[in-house]
Amino acid sequence: MFAHIRTATRTLLGQGPAAATSAIQRALNGGAAAADTTNAHRPAGQQQAMRDINPPPPHAAKSAAPPPPPPPQQEAQPSPTPMTDAAEIMSRFMPDLMANLDRVGGAGMGNFKMPNFDMPAFDLGAMGGAMGGAHGPAEALPGKFIDGSHTTPAGTRSYKLYVPSTYSGEKAAPLLVMLHGCTQDPLDFASGTQMNQLAEELQCLVVYPAQSQQANAQRCWNWFSAVDQTRDQGEPSIIAGITREVMASHNVDASEVYVAGLSAGGAMATIMGTLYPDLYAAVGVHSGLPFASAQDLPSALAAMKGNFRRPQSQGKAIPIIVFHGDKDTTVHPANGDELIARGKHQAANDMVVEPGRVPDGHAYTRTVHQHPDGTPHAEQWLIHGAGHAWSGGSSRGSYTDGKGPDASREMMRFFQTKR
Repeated sequence: MFAHIRTATRTLLGQGPAAATSAIQRALNGGAAAADTTNAHRPAGQQQAMRDINPPPPHAAKSAAPPPPPPPQQEAQPSPTPMTDAAEIMSRFMPDLMANLDRVGGAGMGNFKMPNFDMPAFDLGAMGGAMGGAHGPAEALPGKFIDGSHTTPAGTRSYKLYVPSTYSGEKAAPLLVMLHGCTQDPLDFASGTQMNQLAEELQCLVVYPAQSQQANAQRCWNWFSAVDQTRDQGEPSIIAGITREVMASHNVDASEVYVAGLSAGGAMATIMGTLYPDLYAAVGVHSGLPFASAQDLPSALAAMKGNFRRPQSQGKAIPIIVFHGDKDTTVHPANGDELIARGKHQAANDMVVEPGRVPDGHAYTRTVHQHPDGTPHAEQWLIHGAGHAWSGGSSRGSYTDGKGPDASREMMRFFQTKR
């Protein structure tokens, strides 16, 4: 990974920002398929190239011919994109990055200072097909979808709270915190995961914190930032504050509070479960990354390729359910394996492996690490043939794969075992 970044940076420095987009994308794609995991069930050599998620120029959809050139005295400048904005800044800090990368094994990265810019949206968008872009209107439900906002010293975030029609307030209800992926928002994420429909069935409150574009241009949760991996600091303090605000305003069973997320949201869900085991009883991670797997942009790109950091202290082993597609070229499936390895409890030494297949859909392997009494502590779903998308989700939302097992329902089933 570091070698690919060095190649990209030399191209960038030699050819300027105009070459940055392709250079960065080649670095992210690794120039070749990402290294496969050691699991025998994970096929090698089937990585897909990351597609360009920037919108095409306006003339592209209208005509194959380029627009007429502008007058010489007013030469047109290319419209900025998140990728080119990042490239401009990268061209300024890359000499320092390259100097540290050239040290053996990247050991010098501790001396590297990150610039102040947002991580581009490499988190979502690597796959097409069932994950695709167009989605329909949200399904009408009998409950209430309430707008809220929470402010801490770290900042302000809005949120959407779904209160099912089955909730009366007389009986304490479970609460699920759902963290969306890059480029998504609460409405999109709720539509794709269909979690509000399950909330109606299970009498569960669901809150969807929203990342702001001021905090990240692509609305990614900043899972790769060191301050956002610290209890009561940064985004964890805001998400925990939203959780407590809902608990204070509604009758919530404090022993049944859970957190889940997709991709960047999945990585942040892991952070929340690790930092706040007193607040969250279990964690659900879809296509996410382990706690403290990165602390800056270079290590984030490496982690997404499967070369993640392993912190000395990983905290308490938390009950966790993990979903990951074995054809995910955005976040390497090795991250799912690492999540399970860290999440296994010492007492959960019994392992059950169950292969299965969705009718007319994907095959999968479900591995359960359980306690002697049969209750699960860590559960992993490896979905064969699936990419970077919420398994079993609805096409009403973005980044879903309806051919996979129902991740939403299985997460809620797992959470119910923690009562």
